[in-house]
Amino acid sequence: MPAVSRRTLSTIGSVVAVLVVLAAVAWTRGTDDGGTSGSAGPPSYAGTSTADGQASGQTDPDSGLRWIDEQDLPVEARTTLDLIDAGGPFPYPGKDGSTFGNFERLLPQQQRGYYEEYTVPTPGSRDRGARRIITGDGGEYYWTADHYEHFDRIRR
Repeated sequence: MPAVSRRTLSTIGSVVAVLVVLAAVAWTRGTDDGGTSGSAGPPSYAGTSTADGQASGQTDPDSGLRWIDEQDLPVEARTTLDLIDAGGPFPYPGKDGSTFGNFERLLPQQQRGYYEEYTVPTPGSRDRGARRIITGDGGEYYWTADHYEHFDRIRR
């Protein structure tokens, strides 16, 4: 077996480093991208049913999503609703109140800028986590516990 030169080892190391950086960038963009996860198909399940807020049942005729009563949301979500009502201050001022693109098409289709998103802190998470409240210009509120995979309409 021929000896491997330092130059070859250096090149291999550089390629591996670039691949690691690209993988890290792809992973972080996929976990906090404001609703651009690439899932553009119709919803296969309209409501959440996790310990982070049990879906209360019944379907909203406007969105086709299950209703969840405000009191059934996690305490952090109820606190976020209070902050929304008060106009802030929000824990992520550069993100909270920003436009939610609805690229997944799980919420009713509206013009760009109709929806805004707000972070619902997740205890123990070192980043924004997956939980969000989305508001609509018509006074609608939506809950997602799994970063835009499923939504419920919040009954207030």
